[in-house]
Amino acid sequence: MRNAVSAKKFHPWTWVPSLYLAEGLPNMIVSVVSLVMYERMGVSNADITLYTGWLYLPWVIKPLWSPLVEIFKTKREWIIIMQLLIGAGLAGVAFSIPAPMFFRTTMIFFWLMAFSSATHDIAVDGFYMISLTEFQQSYFIGIRNTFYRIGMIAAQGLLVMIGGRLEKVTGDVPFAWSITFGAAAGLFVLFGIYHRFVLPRPETTATVAKRGFGEIMGEFFGTFAAFFRKKGIVAAIAFLLLYRLGEVQLTKMTTLFLLNKRGDGGLGLDPEVVGLSYGTFGVIALIAGGIAGGIAISRRGLKYWLLPMMFAINLPDVVYVYLSYTQPENLLLINAAIIIEQFGYGFGFTAYTLFMIYLSDGMYKTAHYAICTAFMALGKMLPEMAAGRLQQYFGYEHFFIWVMVCTVPAFFLLPLLRIDRGFGMKNKKAGL
Repeated sequence: MRNAVSAKKFHPWTWVPSLYLAEGLPNMIVSVVSLVMYERMGVSNADITLYTGWLYLPWVIKPLWSPLVEIFKTKREWIIIMQLLIGAGLAGVAFSIPAPMFFRTTMIFFWLMAFSSATHDIAVDGFYMISLTEFQQSYFIGIRNTFYRIGMIAAQGLLVMIGGRLEKVTGDVPFAWSITFGAAAGLFVLFGIYHRFVLPRPETTATVAKRGFGEIMGEFFGTFAAFFRKKGIVAAIAFLLLYRLGEVQLTKMTTLFLLNKRGDGGLGLDPEVVGLSYGTFGVIALIAGGIAGGIAISRRGLKYWLLPMMFAINLPDVVYVYLSYTQPENLLLINAAIIIEQFGYGFGFTAYTLFMIYLSDGMYKTAHYAICTAFMALGKMLPEMAAGRLQQYFGYEHFFIWVMVCTVPAFFLLPLLRIDRGFGMKNKKAGL
């Protein structure tokens, strides 16, 4: 049913984790690490969330240029090129932070990085689906989500911790964050080199790249029509938009909540402490949740686990209601809240990803998956852009209650979703 890897020596474990680590890092650098950097540079919460929220636009409109990934070169080559361009964008940010008008200049390079990362996502997700069998996709869904999230946590944790530490050592905030982004740029150069040697060469990528422009464009517009003709597509799209309505607002503000002064409703933690918490306890909880989610679905299927996983990704939000009202100083208590949040995300996001794979299954799976992720990005971008102003209007206590309210609408869509009972289960033997 699926195309197997043509070069057997490239085991999925050699490239799936690193590929999704590379996919998760720029996403969180754009949406969270930029927040911390701008907060430390004195930009207001409302401006931070508004302008960095716009940076998610490339992920929303990426299906518009997804045919280019099919027409020119292979998905494998696109992955390598985009990783080098992401590194170039990060280097541009690093050099721009100490410069005059740093906000405008860094935003330009963040836009370059965002477009490169969105294109990278198209290639990576398509590459995943054509390089693995159906069972391998189900088995590795938890692994890929876990390493994607580890990439996000590495940015939110390790990079923030490095930036905070350098602030203390150097006493120079712009210089500290310039060095931090420079290190991230070097990492993406290494990613590009590594994947140049380890990524397999699926047979379908070579044949697709040889097709003509007119043929590809004709099929491209046909893919949109085919996607919107799917049974139950209206409910499915609404579900994609609403599944993370509360979680994305929470994620946008949690780091700022931990960093903001207590007089402003935050917890007043140092960036180094925040980075350490997310980079240690958060990663462990995330790995446990992601792997548990993948194993659970492979045994009982997506339909069985969808509701429990929706509760898993949403209920942990209540810990931030508690933190905002009590403002504890005990780091063990704060870390416990982060552990609960990250485990719930790792477990709950597994169902969301597999639902997108299920919805995109068929002859246009790569393009349809890109459309699914575009709706996911739209459901992330709009709430994130408003999150800062909502927080300033409500205060952190009432804002986190608002987040809990936003988790409710998606549950009403569950009876309208069409999901095969056995999808995602281990129903046949396949190599891992």
